[in-house]
Amino acid sequence: MPRKPKSKGINTKGRNKGEGQYMPLPYNLTRSVAFRRLSGNALKVFIELRSRFNGANNGRLSLSFQDAADLLGMSKSSVKRAFDELVEKGFLRKRREGQWYGRLAAEYILTTEKHDGHLATHDWKRWTPPTRNKNKSSVPRRHAKRSRVPDEYRGDDFACRTGTRQGNFRVIDGAA
Repeated sequence: MPRKPKSKGINTKGRNKGEGQYMPLPYNLTRSVAFRRLSGNALKVFIELRSRFNGANNGRLSLSFQDAADLLGMSKSSVKRAFDELVEKGFLRKRREGQWYGRLAAEYILTTEKHDGHLATHDWKRWTPPTRNKNKSSVPRRHAKRSRVPDEYRGDDFACRTGTRQGNFRVIDGAA
């Protein structure tokens, strides 16, 4: 006769049985403009760093570029760009710079949580995306096709035909 699976009820301390830890992401955080504009690599680094937070170690969270690269399958330069993006958008603040000599990784503060008796700053709420200039063309200037016709031949008094000869030469009528 098959055994009945154990129920995942509540233990004597009032906690669920069988469930491990979980990492809450507040609804207002996930719906913010800054969170939605995070790159995939920055989101991976944020979740890895956030998973190292145990409730009392904010401000002493460290993750070296090499460890993050190995754990997350990224290059160290991608990890650096992800950390820079998280700091720029206000999810992290650098508490202490890392040191190559002594092999110390930088320490970060999560702005979503309180640290050392200070309330959470929620810097990510104040981040706004850079405004795009509507007057700029969508094609960068270096890729835009340039006209090969000199300015003096662009007027209405000159007629231009292409494809009149076998080599698609341009013939300009009316040039003095």
